[in-house]
Amino acid sequence: MTAAGHAPDLLSPEFAADPYTAYDAMLEHSPVTWHEGMQSYVISRYEDVSRAFKEGVFTTENYGWQLEPVHGRTILQMSGREHATRRALVAPAFRGSELEHKFRPVIERNSAQLIDTFRGRGSADLVTDYARHFPINVIVDMLGLDRSDHARFQRWYIAIIAFLGNLSQDAEVTAAGLRTHDELAAYMIPIIRERRENPGDDLLSTLCATEVDGTTMSDEDIKAFCSLLLAAGGETTDKAIASLFRNLLANPEQLAAVRADRGLIPKAFAETLRHTPPVHMIMRQPAEDIEIGGQRIPAGSTVTCLIGAANRDPRRFANPGAFDIFRTDLPAETAFSAAASHLSFALGRHFCVGALLAKTEIEVGVNQLLDAMPDLRLAEGAETAEQGVFTRGPASLPVVFTPA
Repeated sequence: MTAAGHAPDLLSPEFAADPYTAYDAMLEHSPVTWHEGMQSYVISRYEDVSRAFKEGVFTTENYGWQLEPVHGRTILQMSGREHATRRALVAPAFRGSELEHKFRPVIERNSAQLIDTFRGRGSADLVTDYARHFPINVIVDMLGLDRSDHARFQRWYIAIIAFLGNLSQDAEVTAAGLRTHDELAAYMIPIIRERRENPGDDLLSTLCATEVDGTTMSDEDIKAFCSLLLAAGGETTDKAIASLFRNLLANPEQLAAVRADRGLIPKAFAETLRHTPPVHMIMRQPAEDIEIGGQRIPAGSTVTCLIGAANRDPRRFANPGAFDIFRTDLPAETAFSAAASHLSFALGRHFCVGALLAKTEIEVGVNQLLDAMPDLRLAEGAETAEQGVFTRGPASLPVVFTPA
């Protein structure tokens, strides 16, 4: 195994403060290493992480202990025909006319309502006033749930994300996640049963009614998918919006370009996903002994795929530490499909089913925020440091502007 002296400790305060310097060291000196505290092999190079996402030998059996206690059994754990069928059941709601005509208005309304709370104020924290609430509110409304429960879902979302990122196995975080599993089930199952009897024009009704090759989703299946949607759909968009604006504010000429040409928003989103991804690591479990980077990894081991490192691999991206929406090695045309060059939505059969939903939310949100804040700039003395290890983004992004 690669010398441990070159392998930064992913659970250390130093890594949490600046993972990017550690990623550089790992990419150069220890692309495959064993982490004792996490009981996991850690891989960092683009070629290796890409392979782990695409090759069938790398299973998602790890989600049995990682996700199932808080979500229930979800599509992420499935493989083969079961996975293909379940994906066919849920995917249509997140693309094409269903997304554009039914859910874009929901996205536009929720974004505008949040912006209305600060558009006349001349100041805002784009994390606490907007990004943290926007995708969760959208999901609640897409599902056709009571809008007065936005705050409740916000609390559940925070508990689920903390559980998923609990790499040090903090007992209180674990307990809060397990409570959320029970609370969400108690809330959702009666609504799912009622929606089967009295369907509406919402995502939850669609999930109740959808059938593929004689297969439908059980109440528990739907509840688990809603829980997964809350976490995966919320965290990606929440942190991506905040990181996108943080990156643009740090590069004023690129901010000016996006303001002048809103067609550049997908490029800015794609580059944010590469440069400062919302999710920095995803785990896989090989079904048989494999070799990665010249190292043997036994069957059944946990393999931690460092997306945050792979997206900055100089073997794949030119000047990878720079944020550049005009880079030519990250085409926006494929950035939200299974042919993406970045790895932030994974690849292969488990490519993120909600990628186009996230793209739509970003396009709507960034457009509306730029319209509301014509001379957007960081507040004087603003602290915009990133936080998080498993998922990562700015904890705060205070800005000031002249009300439009």
